[in-house]
Amino acid sequence: MSTTDVVPPDSWQDWVDSRARVRRARDGERSDRAMPAGGLDLASNDYLGLSRERSVVQAAVRAARTHGAGAGASRVVTGTHPLLPALEADLARYTGRRAALVFSSGFTANQGLLGALGGRGALLVLDEHAHASLIDGARLSRAEVRTAAHGDLDAIEATLREHRDRNGPRARAAVVVESVYSVLGDAARLAEAARRCAEHGALLVVDEAHTLAAVPGGSAVRAAGLHGAGHVVVTATLSKALGAQGGVVLFGGLGAAAWRDHLLNTARTFLFDTALAPPAAGAARRALALADERRIGRLAANAELAHRLLAAHPVTAGRVERGDGAIHSLQMRSPAGAVRTAEALRAQGIAVGCFRPPSVPDGIARLRITVHADHGRRRLTRAVATVAQCIDREDP
Repeated sequence: MSTTDVVPPDSWQDWVDSRARVRRARDGERSDRAMPAGGLDLASNDYLGLSRERSVVQAAVRAARTHGAGAGASRVVTGTHPLLPALEADLARYTGRRAALVFSSGFTANQGLLGALGGRGALLVLDEHAHASLIDGARLSRAEVRTAAHGDLDAIEATLREHRDRNGPRARAAVVVESVYSVLGDAARLAEAARRCAEHGALLVVDEAHTLAAVPGGSAVRAAGLHGAGHVVVTATLSKALGAQGGVVLFGGLGAAAWRDHLLNTARTFLFDTALAPPAAGAARRALALADERRIGRLAANAELAHRLLAAHPVTAGRVERGDGAIHSLQMRSPAGAVRTAEALRAQGIAVGCFRPPSVPDGIARLRITVHADHGRRRLTRAVATVAQCIDREDP
């Protein structure tokens, strides 16, 4: 029997169709259409503008010519191509950590780490605004998973205390936060979180997706004086400020090598996933060499300018939520209004992030404005004015 035109079973097709109706009713339909050519990018996380930097692209090309377009298999199957240990050494040196293990993405780094920390008797405490990769990793970890209100360190500490009282002083626990959160752009209190974790014998897992190479000093954990702390484990992506692809887990303290070995042997997204491709590794190494304080300073200046403009405009003044990094969020009155505004801006050559339920942790639809180091000040000023005009028209 030919299978060319066979349709899925009715039970499954009916289910898929019903899910689509629910999404449309909730203004939750997403699209993967082509990126607009040209225009101003206020949507991506290419913070330093390195994804198209000539020398970064050339580094990717050289790596492809020397090592091939793909890694071929897991590192434990084929071995490691030379760029990956070099990249891991660069990342450890840049962040002030002792050891690093590179994954194929930031998502798989988070999943692999939390899965490797889990198992019977373990507790993972997540901030309620944690990224989906952290939530999924915790769910797959086979650990007890608890969620704390956003930024509530007292609630986190109470959960840790309860866990130790119930299971004894050697009970395993880890607290999972982001250095800067992806929707509101606000920062975690890392030094205080690390202190409380240490008092309760817990690990602190910090996702630096939005701060690696995007804050002064290149790392929020390093800026907080925690780069040598053995109970602080860092994850990050190479696809944001470094403009490449891949993820990394970074370890500090005297036990760093043992922790790296533990992940190499137990993290399923490392063991069973094809390794990071050579071109991405080559690009990330070059980008890391370019991620200096001058570029990071321009990023900070543009972030300050964007907030000042948004806070001063009568349409956006009451909506803007100032981020601690390059992200500012604008609260919208409805998911539909957020979509209409984003579409109107797209038509004028301005790309913004559009976040709406269920992707936002507090259920409030937002436009996310993400500035880059290479945005010209005049163009950024005009873009913010256009954002306000479109909001006033589409979601007044």
